[in-house]
Amino acid sequence: MPNLAGTVADAFEANVREHEERWLSPLAVRSYDTRGRLREEDDCRLRTPFQRDRDRILHSKAFRRLKGKTQVFIDPAGDHYRTRMTHTLETTAIARGVARALRLNEDLVEAIGLGHDMGHPPFGHAGEEALDHALQEHFGRRFRHNEHSLQIAESLNLTAEVRDGILTHTGEQEPATLEGKIVRIVDRVAYINHDIDDAIRAGILSPRELPQEEIAVLGETGSRRIDTLVHDLVESSAQAENVVQSGEIGGAMLALRSFMFERVYLGAHARGEHERAARVVHEIFDRLVADGCDPDAIVAFISGMTDRFALSYAGAN
Repeated sequence: MPNLAGTVADAFEANVREHEERWLSPLAVRSYDTRGRLREEDDCRLRTPFQRDRDRILHSKAFRRLKGKTQVFIDPAGDHYRTRMTHTLETTAIARGVARALRLNEDLVEAIGLGHDMGHPPFGHAGEEALDHALQEHFGRRFRHNEHSLQIAESLNLTAEVRDGILTHTGEQEPATLEGKIVRIVDRVAYINHDIDDAIRAGILSPRELPQEEIAVLGETGSRRIDTLVHDLVESSAQAENVVQSGEIGGAMLALRSFMFERVYLGAHARGEHERAARVVHEIFDRLVADGCDPDAIVAFISGMTDRFALSYAGAN
């Protein structure tokens, strides 16, 4: 067995290179053509660099804590609401399917997808806004979860392509790779549709209230909408030799996203949740400042909290 394992390991990189040249699109990133890591290290002989990145993310504490960070609702009572982890898994699964259809690098897409929200604080976007406000108020700095996700990726010494995809999954900067562009679009595909499902489950929306023009284009159910969006993304991207949506489908998705911001993310029901999140984050932040903690340590501590731990910590202190 030791000799067999050595034989497999000796041929692994060559076999991967050969397979990728036969299968991958000319536009895909090759696994062994990575621009490298911040700190040099020996390659794993049975995993490509991007597969190794995926495993580092999966085994990190930052990834495990995503299970305790909810998407829209703070520490909800029901067991079926999405968490930041289930959102991450849904995004990654959809993105891998798109990458496979376009013959792009699935392992790179998977690593970016799994790592894109590692730096997200508790309480969803309300928590991010509260932490950003507190950081500006006390230290004149800003907080963006994608930038903090990049810091975690750097601490894990991930490859340049994965770090770029994590940083650019949101914000003004576009990803440098097509694989990163897939995650950037699919992130929205996933959260818009699963947040609709959760909002209906919570009684905030009814299916009849969804914008009917966009629903007619995209589909009546979440699964149909995702199917429509994925097929459009694949076909439009193949024709353009880029990662793009068609005007009609992409426009309908953005309109549905705007509806969700108006009715759910920033709607009347959310005000109490946002106030609760802001109160907890500011209370913890102020206490840490009073204890003399530096801003980097405060950001790392608060952004790593789960919803429940943040609530408990604020109550206990």
